[in-house]
Parts: sequence; C-alpha cells; structure tokens
Amino acid sequence: MPDTADVLIIGGGVHGASLAFHLAQRGVKVIVLEKSFVAAGATGRSSGLVRMHYDTEIASRLAWVSFQYFRNWKEKVGGECGFTRTGFLQIVDPGMEPALRANVAMQQRIGIPTFLVTADDVKRLAPTFATDDFAVAAYEPESGYAMPSDTAGSLMAAARRYGARLVQGCTVTAIYVAGGKVTGVGTDQGDFAAPVVVNAAGAWARQINDLAGVEIPLDTWRHDTMFVVRPPEIGPSHPTVIDFANDMYFRPEGELTLVGLEDGNPLGDSPETEAGHALPGFVERAIERICRRIPAMERGRLQSAHGGYDGITPDQHPVLGAAGPEGFYLDCGHSGTGFKTAPAIGLCMAELIVDGAAQTVDIRPYAPGRFAAGQTVKGNYHNIWR
Repeated sequence: MPDTADVLIIGGGVHGASLAFHLAQRGVKVIVLEKSFVAAGATGRSSGLVRMHYDTEIASRLAWVSFQYFRNWKEKVGGECGFTRTGFLQIVDPGMEPALRANVAMQQRIGIPTFLVTADDVKRLAPTFATDDFAVAAYEPESGYAMPSDTAGSLMAAARRYGARLVQGCTVTAIYVAGGKVTGVGTDQGDFAAPVVVNAAGAWARQINDLAGVEIPLDTWRHDTMFVVRPPEIGPSHPTVIDFANDMYFRPEGELTLVGLEDGNPLGDSPETEAGHALPGFVERAIERICRRIPAMERGRLQSAHGGYDGITPDQHPVLGAAGPEGFYLDCGHSGTGFKTAPAIGLCMAELIVDGAAQTVDIRPYAPGRFAAGQTVKGNYHNIWR
C-alpha cells in the first residue's frame, strides 16, 4: 500500500517548506518529497534579500506580509532565519524616476515603511557610494537580508513539529491521475497517494508539469553571484541595494559583500548543469559594476563566485494555483525573486487549497491560466532578467 497524505508537496525549497508549514499548522496531513535535501536548489543559492520594493501591488503585498514573518521569526515560526536589518535602497536612472515615485506611493498606501530620498541622503547613509548618476532613490529603513537555507530549514522543522513528513533523496517519476483527478505520485522510493499534489519543484517544475500533462510556459534561468571582501574604509556594513542604473544588486554579510547582476543570465539550461562556479566573464563584469557604485571596492578582493538555477515565466512572475487535473497545484516560476515572498505565498496557497481561495492576499493574478488568456502581469519597470 502506498503512503497516504492529504497533500503531497514536490520540492523542499523555501516555498515547499513554507506551504508545508502553513498546511500542517492547520492540521493537514502533508508529505514533502525532495529529490535531494532541503534548500538544495534555488533556495540554497538565493541572495536572500528581504525588501518590499516591487513594481506591482500584488508582489509588494506578498513581500509586506512576509516581512512580518522575517522580523518576528522566532514567534511566528521558530528557529532562526538570520534576518539582518541593513536598510534597503532602490536606485534607478533618471528615466525610471517616474516609475520609482509611483511604486513608492503604492507601497506607502499599503502601509510599507518606505520613502523617497535624494542622492545627498544616500551619500549620508553610505559615504563610499558614488551618487552622481541619480537624483532620488527609494529607501526602506527596516529591510535587509536573511539566510535562505536557515529560513527553509526552520520552516521545514516547524512543519514537522506540526506533523508534516519530509522524504529526502526522493525523485518523483510519475503523477497518477484517475477520472481527471490526481491520486498520487510515483517515486524512486515507491508510491505516495493523495488527492492534492503541489508542484514546488523550482528549476525542475517544468519536468513535473510534463508528468501531469500540464502545459505552462516555464523555463529555467541561471544566475551567478560573487562574494568580495570589503576594504576597511567601506566600514563594517552598508545598505542592501538594487541598482538598476548598473543592472546589479548587492548586500553585506559580515566583512563580505554579495554581488549579483541583472543581465547576462542564460535561459533554458538544464538545472542539472554544474553551477559550483560562475560562468566565464561574470566576475570581471561584476567587479566593474560594484566599483562603479563603490569606487573604494577596487581595493577589495574576490572571496568566491557560484551560480544557481530557478524556474522563470514569460512575465517573470510566479504561477500559483490549480492547473491540469483536479487536485494539481502550482507554486513555481518564481523567476529569481521568490525568497522574500515565500512566507506569504505559503500562507496564501494553504488558504487556496483548504478554503478554496486565498484571503491574506489575492493571488488570482498569478493563476497558471493567465498566459493562455493573454493576461500576463505587468509592472511599472521593464523586465530586468535577461
């Protein structure tokens, strides 16, 4: 006889762990099937930014709900997520200033603590930053970053305390359907039965969709990052920054600064491709960009660089909701920005599965059918992952 559950979750990253936590908290019998180990994929390679600045209201609302978890982690989840408050800056070139102002106004209406600051203000916040190429920036004083593997691990541990089961080293090989309804999955560790199956498989989500006969435009996306050792004159920390003017983001971590680029990110590679090292040319481009914004970084030194893979959709927003056979749900396609919204998305997906609709945030704009209906999500900024 197969193992049985109310819900099977495929994928043990931060989204699978968050959904397992929220379902198990409500008394749902959950089994998480993870092909490797918790946070082995995109989560473990995430840069861990925790901020609310997005160019769509739905994403900002999800990030704002999630932020309440990050800053109250022990009380809400238990364990540690490693949240560190650094303050967050969104820098744009002058042509994007109207969109920046519109986004800040939208986020203030939601209740997010954010406001516009001048280039002179930024110079006071971060004296080593070059500030001559922009006039205003958005500033979130409460934001920062968290540790993605710790976040996923503590969510999964909390889910297990509520009765969820985790099966690691377990590859899903089949989705079973009878009479148009999901009945379970086949794996290399045997069969598991449940009336609900959730695809939270990250960069492997398209393969899981194929097993269920679900056709959603979903691809893979590679993203490299590097850590550099800061020279002493920059100081013990600095704000976390998304720098559209340089197609870059960066954040501190101890004596290091993590740097990622928002261009030159290949699409369509197999997630099994080796990612222990950055692609050729990445480090040189990243060093040049970070030195533009922080000239003193020229006296820093490279500590390490590596890559990672995630799922990506055509509008670079996640797919959340039912698709294909009855009982099959998607929680994937997070397109490289899903870490900071994972607590809220797990809550909303649990509401959808148990209650029939998400109440905390209306996630219907992320429904899987939006691509076939020509209703893609559009924000105030251009799509930046390229």
